[in-house]
Amino acid sequence: MPDVDLRPGSSNVTVLVAEPGPSTPHRFRPAADAALALADGRVFRGRSFGAPVATEGEIVFTTTMTGYQEVCTDPSFRGQIVCMTYPLIGNYGVNAEDDESRRPWIAGLVVRELCDEPSNYRSTGPLRDYLCRHGIPALAGVDTRALTRHIRSVGDTRAVLVPEAAGLADADLVERARYAALPAEHDVVGEVRDDRRERFGDGAGPHLVVVDCGVKRNIIRSLVARGARVTVVPYGTRYAEIEALAPDGVIVSPGPGDPANLDDGLDVVRSVLNRGTPYFGICLGHQLLARAIGAETGKLKFGHRGGNHPVRDARTGRITITAQNHGFEVDARTVPHDGDWQVALVNLNDGSVEGLAHRRLPVLSVQFHPEAAPGPWDNGYLFDQFLAMIQARKSGAEVSRGSV
Repeated sequence: MPDVDLRPGSSNVTVLVAEPGPSTPHRFRPAADAALALADGRVFRGRSFGAPVATEGEIVFTTTMTGYQEVCTDPSFRGQIVCMTYPLIGNYGVNAEDDESRRPWIAGLVVRELCDEPSNYRSTGPLRDYLCRHGIPALAGVDTRALTRHIRSVGDTRAVLVPEAAGLADADLVERARYAALPAEHDVVGEVRDDRRERFGDGAGPHLVVVDCGVKRNIIRSLVARGARVTVVPYGTRYAEIEALAPDGVIVSPGPGDPANLDDGLDVVRSVLNRGTPYFGICLGHQLLARAIGAETGKLKFGHRGGNHPVRDARTGRITITAQNHGFEVDARTVPHDGDWQVALVNLNDGSVEGLAHRRLPVLSVQFHPEAAPGPWDNGYLFDQFLAMIQARKSGAEVSRGSV
């Protein structure tokens, strides 16, 4: 028998990987049949495990260690290919209760190791089938640590994820990536908002109107659990319609894209402030508040996405660990310094603005996600703080009406 070179990489060896399929116990696929290509020239090859379709978008990473299903269904990820930095994904499967919106919004998913045999009593199936069902491509077997370090170096950038890429040259893939669309280049808020008006809660608590820019379900659950009655209206609803609902407070939700493109929301924010109605801006709602008072926003080199971001309250010195998902920030230098507005919360990693406050108006804004899902629960108290602000106004405490 002639000698055969069996070393890895030898042309005599074809590496096959067993992967479960929907109709057969296992199917075999080449070890590297798919690719992620970045516009700057880097290509990462691996195994396709999602829908057999190509996708494009902005490649980003999130450092959250659990909650991959919540990541998939967070509307703020619209138009983005998400790299999970935690190495093992899919180990507890998926279930209908963990969806944070009506469908997944990510453009694609990249993981180091995929678990195809989840073990959890709540699981209704593997992540692979979930992504296939919703038409989302995914890539496994990638050195996600190297990919994350590269994104931190070059910044969030254009990319394509191609499932059938075994015969495609790196140069051809990179050329496709250079023309990939970014979320900031089109109306992603219009894509993720729900155009229906919905009501939640039947308690005797305050009536809150939530402007849906891409609201997560746990924001609504957090409010209803505290006795609030909630009416959700789509982004673009005029202030006169909101006022007709007689809200005790208004919340503008998180959402995707560039806040500089959302001029339609500024009149609503200004009208709420001028009326003296308590206002709570979360993530995108925080950025729209900043723009409404004359501040500017800009893009972060690589966004804040994960469940481990430390934030300090400049007024009390208190530090909490926060869940975040955003690619833009408020420019602290442009926040009005008239003695009333103040930067109340600061990110300890990079010093960016994490929240604004006003000395007289009932205003609360945070750049992070107090509802978590996924992430730490350190900041649920902010919902209590907002409801206390509403109660103070109702009980006759002095509330100034501004002019913004």
